[in-house]
Amino acid sequence: MQKVLIIEDEQKLATILGKYVTQAGYELHMVHDGADALAAVESFKPDIILLDLMLPNVDGIVICQEVRRHSMVPIIMTTAKVEEIDRLLGLEVGADDYVCKPYSPREVVARVKAILRRVGSSVPLSEQLTLDENTLFVSYQNNSVELTQVEFVLLQTLVAHPGRIYNRSRLMDNIYDDDRIVSDRTIDSHIKKIRKKLSQLSPDSEFIHSIYGAGYKYELIN
Repeated sequence: MQKVLIIEDEQKLATILGKYVTQAGYELHMVHDGADALAAVESFKPDIILLDLMLPNVDGIVICQEVRRHSMVPIIMTTAKVEEIDRLLGLEVGADDYVCKPYSPREVVARVKAILRRVGSSVPLSEQLTLDENTLFVSYQNNSVELTQVEFVLLQTLVAHPGRIYNRSRLMDNIYDDDRIVSDRTIDSHIKKIRKKLSQLSPDSEFIHSIYGAGYKYELIN
């Protein structure tokens, strides 16, 4: 069952919205204080977050920014702020959608369904690594880690063609554009660091495979 986290300080409104969410077949968890939001995200591991902008103690903008530091879980902001600048700010800090109050709970749930359907339809992307060139984050099943620029370009090269074997010379050409001379061990060192970071996303999954005498390849996870 997919999980929805509602972060809303208006408890009556949250309760009404929560009823629509559960009636739609989602598992629900609610928090009413901004100070409790990040802990709830960590423990509940929602598939989507309905996030009020104006919360006590920690506002929705800060929460959204913090969530985006480690996760690409979809976020819909729900707020009484209706000015264009507020909507733009919410979207620029990482929200996927923005709903102004007063809103129809049915419409909010419809948007939840649409976003989750879109995320689900992106398989294999949602089941595979997703790379964000703007942030240098790589994501897998709602978890994210940050790579260095070189690590990102190296992984991006491998992910672009699953199953294709790249020798070290080809990988060096892709990640260094200044004709610098580096050894094979440089690529091996980068691969080792990338693997260590990817293990944080899924300890049991092997994304990058070593091919003896040939190089490296990325394989889709079955």
